[in-house]
Amino acid sequence: MNDVKFGALCWNQYTDWPPLLEAGKRADRLGYDTLWTWDHLYPIVGSADGPILEAWLTITAWAMATRRVRIGLMVGANTVRNPAIVAKMATTLDHISNGRAILGIGAAWFETEHLAFGLPFGSGFPERLRWLGEALPVIRGMLRGEEPTARGEQYHAKQVRNLPPPIQPALPILVGGDGEKVTLKLVAKYADACNIGGGIANVRRKDAVLKQHCADIGRDEREIERTSGIGVTVIRDSREEAERVFKSLFERNGKAPVWQDQPVGTPNDVAEKLAPYIEIGYRHLVAGFPSPYDEESMTRLVTEVKPILERG
Repeated sequence: MNDVKFGALCWNQYTDWPPLLEAGKRADRLGYDTLWTWDHLYPIVGSADGPILEAWLTITAWAMATRRVRIGLMVGANTVRNPAIVAKMATTLDHISNGRAILGIGAAWFETEHLAFGLPFGSGFPERLRWLGEALPVIRGMLRGEEPTARGEQYHAKQVRNLPPPIQPALPILVGGDGEKVTLKLVAKYADACNIGGGIANVRRKDAVLKQHCADIGRDEREIERTSGIGVTVIRDSREEAERVFKSLFERNGKAPVWQDQPVGTPNDVAEKLAPYIEIGYRHLVAGFPSPYDEESMTRLVTEVKPILERG
């Protein structure tokens, strides 16, 4: 039997707090392995003029309201906070959750919110990747009980201590993104997990690049947990009803254009779409659940689709 893990990525946009809190508690009750939300300050699907709740406060409240599920950001925006502070925040979340924190981080991409909030966005993606490359050794060092010093272009730290240490002896760092020249090289060097999406063909191609980067630096690629965002998941007894619900979710979320090629349909349809990920070793699949956090789909993904995948 193949062990399959599922994560629930509950969108923190176009919602208010009670249903988002309940979605996190539901993921815990249903046996999801991980629970995530976005680190954005404006909505990123549909109109950016709508409501969104702050991410770190969301996952901290979830940590207090849950007992088993592991919790993180998919993924934290490196540009928004000083990396040493982020390591401290993740450590505190680890204590609040009794050892269930994951530190997700990426280079950030949404210029609109950076301009609105006065956040540094740099000259372009290459510069933000350099900043991420400066941030990761500080974060990793602090989470591993070191006292890192940084004298980079963007970040400075001097023998920064992180006490108390995390409850987990190696609080996992997940780096999101699939850039072949820089991002995946940073994954190989610093990360405990990666997150690559964009469909099975893209995941397969990028994973080969990641393996090569690991080989180049002498790291065992099996040390890096593979996760993939599978998109918005809707499950019903009929494909027609699943499509109807799916379209309504995007209408509710800022009248967003409907995403294509998503895991939508019957349990067998969804299992068939996800099976290729399992075959290439991506056994931790993160499903997106927009507001209002469709209870039927959240339930049937783990109670009906997961057993099909594990039977192979």
